[in-house]
Amino acid sequence: MAHLGSRRGRVLALPVGLALTASLGFLPSGAASAAELSGVTSAVSADGPQLSYVVNVEGGRWTAASVKKAIAAAGGEVVVAYDQIGVIVVHSKNPDFGTTIRKARGVVSAGATRTAPLRAAQDDAVDEGAQALTPAEVKAAAAAATDEQDPLEPLQWDLPAIKADKAHQKTLGSKRVTVGIIDTGVDDTHPDLAPNFNAKASANCVSGKPDTTPGSWRPNAGESDHGTHVAGTIGAAKNGVGVTGVAPGVKLAGIKVSTPDGFFYTEAVVCGFVWAAENGVDITNNSYYTDPWMFACKNDEDQKALIEAVTRATRYAERRGTVNVAAAGNSKFDLAADSIVDNSSPNDTVPGDRVINPKECFDYPAQLPGVVTVSATGAKGLKASYSNYGLGVIDVAAPGGDRTEYQTPDAPAVNGRILSTTVNGGYNYKAGTSMASPHVAGVLALLKSTHPYASPAALKALLYAQADEHACTNPYDIEGDGKIDAVCEGGKNKNGFYGAGIVDALAAVRR
Repeated sequence: MAHLGSRRGRVLALPVGLALTASLGFLPSGAASAAELSGVTSAVSADGPQLSYVVNVEGGRWTAASVKKAIAAAGGEVVVAYDQIGVIVVHSKNPDFGTTIRKARGVVSAGATRTAPLRAAQDDAVDEGAQALTPAEVKAAAAAATDEQDPLEPLQWDLPAIKADKAHQKTLGSKRVTVGIIDTGVDDTHPDLAPNFNAKASANCVSGKPDTTPGSWRPNAGESDHGTHVAGTIGAAKNGVGVTGVAPGVKLAGIKVSTPDGFFYTEAVVCGFVWAAENGVDITNNSYYTDPWMFACKNDEDQKALIEAVTRATRYAERRGTVNVAAAGNSKFDLAADSIVDNSSPNDTVPGDRVINPKECFDYPAQLPGVVTVSATGAKGLKASYSNYGLGVIDVAAPGGDRTEYQTPDAPAVNGRILSTTVNGGYNYKAGTSMASPHVAGVLALLKSTHPYASPAALKALLYAQADEHACTNPYDIEGDGKIDAVCEGGKNKNGFYGAGIVDALAAVRR
């Protein structure tokens, strides 16, 4: 997730114009008969805002074909159909489209992926934003770097925190392994990323349908550098330039799923996972939550459909050999609590307070079955001040950075945040569970390099077994003001702050 101190770590949202460009024409002739055949008989209106929907169907291509007729009859236009998982992405101006299509035979669930058409949005997620790397820090780091280190590596306290520096003495990872960064886009022209970039496995999924136009996976001018920062943490090349990634020998793929104004909608996320599954991506990193709901609830017809669509996509990816990793979030929430107050949803119209049960309402993809859920630690190895947590929810922990005054790194590092790549060939510091998750993706890439034929289940089992156990931090007063900021539950080998422990890159490269 994007940054420390935010109520919820979405990535940077920058003002841009309206989106959804697909337009609906008149219903095709014969639509009424198609409606009758499909069980859809209500009158069709087309006077509402154009929205995007996901329609989840029962198995079988015949069912999908029947539902597509019902979609047309209900005033919908199919954008793309992922028949392999039974998810159809639809645009419609019919304000009753969701209610209507749910009545069609073969439809399991259907829901709007947003509560309003895209509009300009203010950034409500980033507290302090990225911190710049200063010329003095660059000079000092280069002077401290050994012959084995890239010039900025002395500032990367996060690498020795997971023993990645020692792992690199054994291997940098295999170029046969590809990590997909499902995010805001990756600037593959960066000198630290270009050597490892896999363009064939990259795409732009923002519309819900993959676009493989060269460069479409890059963030445009003014868009967030979040995905580029994540990419550097995973696999910045060890090439005598800048920083070093956790797995600097593996390949990186950019899978762009964020709109220009910073929203991650369900149709784009579904596209991202399906694309990864079918294009040789071994691990995906997901440092976001799916908008517009911080927590999507199964007792809501729209939200239930969104959870179902992404669940189908993540499971499909895992069946095809992909391990999915996700950030736990930056709201200091106990995800194992009986209730949580979510006051940021829906974030694309007017949010309101609602009390949710995190066992029924999910931060997705992080809380979906099979996804590796990651909490963040700071430079002193403690749970980061902002990181979500929860016994039975957090799988593992990794460095995500924290305020320097809370957790100060050892010299020569000077900033408690994570240093990585940014757009236009630069480098900056960020903190968040967004920065923790790519450390885990990098360790999994090293595991996949060491065990090339291991299944996703086997790789996850190794990841958890090899993690360095980290006992609960109680009392936890990260701000030092005498007030308890969170309570860690569980034992040394499995607890709510650190899960199975802090990931271990060195163990990952030992056969």
